[in-house]
Amino acid sequence: MEENLEQVYNDLIMEHSMNSYNKKKLSSCDFCEMGHNPNCGDEISLEMKMNGDIIEDMAFSGHGCAISQASTSIMIDTLKGKTVSEAKEIIETFISMIKRETKSEEELKKLEDAIAFRNVANMPARVKCALLAWHTVEDMINKGEQEGKIKSSCCN
Repeated sequence: MEENLEQVYNDLIMEHSMNSYNKKKLSSCDFCEMGHNPNCGDEISLEMKMNGDIIEDMAFSGHGCAISQASTSIMIDTLKGKTVSEAKEIIETFISMIKRETKSEEELKKLEDAIAFRNVANMPARVKCALLAWHTVEDMINKGEQEGKIKSSCCN
């Protein structure tokens, strides 16, 4: 069973790296952030359109290895439609999973298809590739909040 699930994850990563429906330009966006991984040359431009506190749409352009491109596309699918607070929680969980800081199956469920990158933690040379988009969107949200352009509905 474990082997079949692994194959499903591999197929999902390959599908997103070769046929990313999220690799495009948005007609208009509220935020844009560049991400770059100097180790292997991966580079993305991430765009985000907000509707109040909800991530209405996202897209990316750029180039890189299959892991970085698939991770970016799957991240977009995972975060679209989420509130900023939900997105921040998902981003934190993904980063923790890749860094092997969380293994709780309950926690990992919120990642949806992004759980496909779980075994990247076993490939140190690919960790930065998988994290590129996630750190880029995290920076984008943090800058937006600092500038007062993104308001989180979270009451903490």
